[in-house]
Amino acid sequence: MGHLLAAYFKGFGQLSDPRTRAVIFKSIAWTVALFLGLYVSLYVALKATTFIAIGFLEVFFDFIAQFGVMALTWYLFPAVVTAVGSLMLDSVVEAVEKRHYPEKQMVTGLTFRQSVLPTIKLLGVTVGYNLLILPLFLVPPLWPAIPFIFIALNGYLLSREYFELVALRRLSPLEAKSMYNRWKTPLFIGGLGFAFMLSIPLLNLITPVIATAAMVHLFETWCNKDGLQVRSQTSHNNKDQTDMLNSQTGKSALNSDDDAIPLPGPDQK
Repeated sequence: MGHLLAAYFKGFGQLSDPRTRAVIFKSIAWTVALFLGLYVSLYVALKATTFIAIGFLEVFFDFIAQFGVMALTWYLFPAVVTAVGSLMLDSVVEAVEKRHYPEKQMVTGLTFRQSVLPTIKLLGVTVGYNLLILPLFLVPPLWPAIPFIFIALNGYLLSREYFELVALRRLSPLEAKSMYNRWKTPLFIGGLGFAFMLSIPLLNLITPVIATAAMVHLFETWCNKDGLQVRSQTSHNNKDQTDMLNSQTGKSALNSDDDAIPLPGPDQK
């Protein structure tokens, strides 16, 4: 647990970096603009549509519909802000490496074009899984368990996606899968913290950056513990990795059927 807490503290400390703050401001601006556009569009559509031709019932229906849109916006905000932020988080990884690991050779990250499809996949998977939880709200006895289910589900998804973001810069998909399997328990625990922060208003705006920075430190710690010598990927190798990931439609590189490299770790003896 010590290295998890240390990674979290370093993640918060990364907020003092100007390049990191620039990513936060851009991510917030795009996410807010996206949700405002969505809300205004739905609001106009509701006002222009008559569902019930009885005055007070139509007003009541519009109010319920608008409340539902606001609730759904809040519910899906973590998924959307994570997906939007993922287009710019490569800059955060570079800033963390430059600040804390200057001895490492910088690598060429994915271009905007290369990162679009993985981002769409992340958005679809995250939103899809969270929408599956919505029917639980129709069963009152399950309401107390919903926050725990929400955090556990998003903790798993976020830990996997952020790990891929960091690990695939310096490891092959096969090596990344092997490391994930060895450290999946502490990764999941770390993801629970990310999911919890994403459920807190205002804090969820900077959580993707904190999570990315923390994951870089965790990755470096586990590389040292495993004795892995990470290499510097070229832009060509990154493109090959992206093509491999994108060819696995709807499936994480960590879930491929290839055999993982058997190295010892807390989850693999």
